[in-house]
Amino acid sequence: ERALLLDAGTGAGDLPALVAGLTRLPTTLVLSHAHWDHIGHARALAEAGIEVLVHEAQAAALAAGVGNERVRGFFAPERLSGPLPVGFDRATATIPPVGEAGRLAGGDQVDLGGRILEVIDAAGHAPGLLALVDRRHGLLFSTDAAYAGDLYAQFEDADLAAYVASLARLAALAPDLRAVYPAHGPAPIAPEMLVAMRDGVAAVAAGRPPEEVGDGVARHRFAGFSVLVRA
Repeated sequence: ERALLLDAGTGAGDLPALVAGLTRLPTTLVLSHAHWDHIGHARALAEAGIEVLVHEAQAAALAAGVGNERVRGFFAPERLSGPLPVGFDRATATIPPVGEAGRLAGGDQVDLGGRILEVIDAAGHAPGLLALVDRRHGLLFSTDAAYAGDLYAQFEDADLAAYVASLARLAALAPDLRAVYPAHGPAPIAPEMLVAMRDGVAAVAAGRPPEEVGDGVARHRFAGFSVLVRA
């Protein structure tokens, strides 16, 4: 009866038009967190009549938006793997604020009509980071908590102890999952990866020595993923 969009991209392209082309159902946008690459089209989607939900801990960042100085750097040519969409100008692009967003927290449920998505507290990469699980169908949407790549725990708003607890929460779901769909990297990934990531981040938190250190960041390498923390 309803559709759910998880995160809102970088702001490049026309995500509202894409959503309109995919479904005519009333749509809710759930923002896993308010880092720039997840909220780019949130304002445009809200103006298109789509309900926006975010964790209380990320509401202030969402309401602040992101100015051009930062956005311009994110889209620097050396960071791109292909051309930008026609009409997108990195010299003037911003991510506008969204001040009127509803709230979600761990334990909440989003009922789409015959499909229920349960909200999971997945803080660590960012405070208030959210993941979603469809228990009936064995699907986890792990957002930025778990993916096959560099797990970012080096940012100022990261919390390694919270990350360990969150991955323990996600790994406990693994026996009942068919697939895990992350926000970055290849998808889906095997549910067993959640257990490996839980153990890896716990080892880092316990003092495991890194394989690389540079530019203030320590990289811990594991099979299929890495963990980045402040050096």
